Amino acid sequence: MKIFETHAHLDFPQFDKDREQLIKKCFNSGIEYMINIGVDEKTCNNSIKLAEKYDQIYAAVGFHPHDATDFKAEFIRRKAQHSKVVAIGEIGLDYYRNLSPKDVQQKVFEEQIKIALESDLPIVVHDRDAHEDCYEILSRNNAEKVVFHCFSGDELFAQKVLEKGWLISFTGTITFKNSSLENTIRLVPNDKFFVETDSPYLSPHPQRGKRNSPLNLQYIIEKISEIKGTTPKKIAENSYLNALNFFNLSK
Repeated sequence: MKIFETHAHLDFPQFDKDREQLIKKCFNSGIEYMINIGVDEKTCNNSIKLAEKYDQIYAAVGFHPHDATDFKAEFIRRKAQHSKVVAIGEIGLDYYRNLSPKDVQQKVFEEQIKIALESDLPIVVHDRDAHEDCYEILSRNNAEKVVFHCFSGDELFAQKVLEKGWLISFTGTITFKNSSLENTIRLVPNDKFFVETDSPYLSPHPQRGKRNSPLNLQYIIEKISEIKGTTPKKIAENSYLNALNFFNLSK
């Protein structure tokens, strides 16, 4: 079973003690590719270094809405040209924590969308309690290749996202008892979704409370297959092929 980890933060300090061993274990377990995601200047640089070290790891670069006040446009524009950078992200809006002013978040999100379009790179969106504004800014800028990472919207919003041709990515939150995403999972076509862990965060049941890692993708795959009434192998295969296409790694 080939698996694609589309969103992880393996450069974060939570992995300092065993990063190399874990990455080796991931590749030995059937994970074929991983995208390491930047959220600020330091993590973008670290993501690229990790991608340079491992053939099967690629990087995304961007300033997370929490870090919007530190945004450096030329830095992202320059890093977007690196051969191992396959997306701009994670970028977007976060009205839950509001660690940066809303107007700054919106301006920085729009600027990074423009860099993605200039660079012909897909966009990995962070959207928390900001569905309509994310949708409006992306639409206004004619963004085409977009994935909503760790999707948290309802079915109506999912339908709007899908009508645009954008993709939806599911994390371990779908395994939580209070998850409201079952109908959305049923709604999403087989060619419009990914799986991801968002490691080291959002460990799926039964690993909640522990550090998350790409090794836990199996729980997310199994949950989707259960809801869609198909096999884990089929779900893994769909996500894998969708990600290869989205990140332009089709071989």
